Amino acid sequence: MTKVDGRTARSERTRKAIVDAHLQLISEGDLRPTADRIAKLAGVSLRALWSHFADMEALFAESGARVLEIRDATHKPIAADLPLPERIEAYCKQRARMLEQIGPAAKAAGLKEPFSEALRNYRRIHVSRVREELATLFAAEINGDEPLLNALTAVSMFPTWSTWREVMGMEVPEARATLSRALTALLAPH
Repeated sequence: MTKVDGRTARSERTRKAIVDAHLQLISEGDLRPTADRIAKLAGVSLRALWSHFADMEALFAESGARVLEIRDATHKPIAADLPLPERIEAYCKQRARMLEQIGPAAKAAGLKEPFSEALRNYRRIHVSRVREELATLFAAEINGDEPLLNALTAVSMFPTWSTWREVMGMEVPEARATLSRALTALLAPH
């Protein structure tokens, strides 16, 4: 077992507190939290924030990694040998929960993504993970059909979910049913 000295442990706790504060502010609706607000919520000085993160881009990178960790901790693989309606139902239930969970971070990232390579990278990672899950879960139905996989991916991503929830005013059950309807239509035998 590796022994961590007190200074290293304090430094790790401070970094974690800063990232936690950043994500908490975002989850509370502050989609563009300032370094000052983040430092105050984390209980550290602005100087401490900048000694742990060279710039906001570095903080975005670590916050993005934390969002992926949270997503991974709650993700449960779905058996690919279930009947198609059961796979669709299980996928939509889990996906709706995850989209609600990452929603604030996804909205905040969308505001800064054009100016942040770290955020664009995390978007690509999210898209890739969703594509891989869909390709595995619905392999028999997709059967190498790349446009079908592209369509399934698009309807499964946060921008579509956000349109249903925020623009069209759907509650979670209705948005989940809409996702299920879209997947069912796309995966139906042709």
